[in-house]
Amino acid sequence: MPGIGPGLIWGLDFAPDAIRPVDHCDGGTAGSFRWLHLNLADHGTRQWIEGVQFLPEAVRELILSPDTHQRALVDGETVGCVLHDFERDFDVADTARVGALRMALTPTMMLTTRLHPLRCADIARHRLERTKGVIGGPQALDLLVGAIAENIADISRTLSADIQRAEDAFLEGHRPPQPRDLVGIRRRLAQLHRLLSGARGVFQRLERDEELPDALLPTVEKLTQRLQALDADILEGQAQLRLLRDELDIQAAQRTNQNLYILSIITALMLPATLVTGLFGMNTGGMPFAGASHGTLTATLVAAGAAGVSYFLLRWMGFMRR
Repeated sequence: MPGIGPGLIWGLDFAPDAIRPVDHCDGGTAGSFRWLHLNLADHGTRQWIEGVQFLPEAVRELILSPDTHQRALVDGETVGCVLHDFERDFDVADTARVGALRMALTPTMMLTTRLHPLRCADIARHRLERTKGVIGGPQALDLLVGAIAENIADISRTLSADIQRAEDAFLEGHRPPQPRDLVGIRRRLAQLHRLLSGARGVFQRLERDEELPDALLPTVEKLTQRLQALDADILEGQAQLRLLRDELDIQAAQRTNQNLYILSIITALMLPATLVTGLFGMNTGGMPFAGASHGTLTATLVAAGAAGVSYFLLRWMGFMRR
């Protein structure tokens, strides 16, 4: 939806009787908790954040900093975080581009900012529209991180289904996947693991932070466990994909060995015949069958006989296996 005011994408006030949209960032609060989602690419947003007094200076610097690695800090009753999620396009909900979501949480307000559209913001907005009653800081944090986790879980399920289809094709043997077909899945799983590993580290550090407000501790602990469980699913998918890759490599090695074996047998069978034809091809005197009317046929039979003797010799020695 179009931005309103200084980079405001959407905002909601949570009152006991209803959820009311916010028209202006500086307008009066119509409830006990407010959530503002701002466009950080708007210069007016940066000016507004620099001038607000309800955020500590360290949190303002965190939100406006160009550094995008995932981290968190606690300053009094305010918690600031930088979390990662996947960007979306206007016509594509799922892209492989990772964007940074910056968040500031106070007892009465959730402030989220982004440079590019993120999937988690859409999920959070849809959930908020279905929310009944008043929410506070812990519920807002749970809803926001839950939206990120839901987006990653959807991508994880899609990748898991792709791996299962590749396994079925491999076991059926009709159209087995090629190793290059699995590179995209492997790259996406690694991307998800890095994202979840960073987010889990953020909340683990918050969980150990003695300055974290007591009201947020149960939510932070729950989110840490949820992210850890989701990361375990990603690691399981990576292990499953690695096993499939190993089986494909073994199958390819077996085909190569079989081809080399057949080539070696053919070479061994043709070597005596080649020796015979080379012998009769020498331009020297006293060549056998040189004056006979059927000399060429006789030399051909000698070459075939040499190949036949080689075949039975290899079979007797056990090299001719099925």
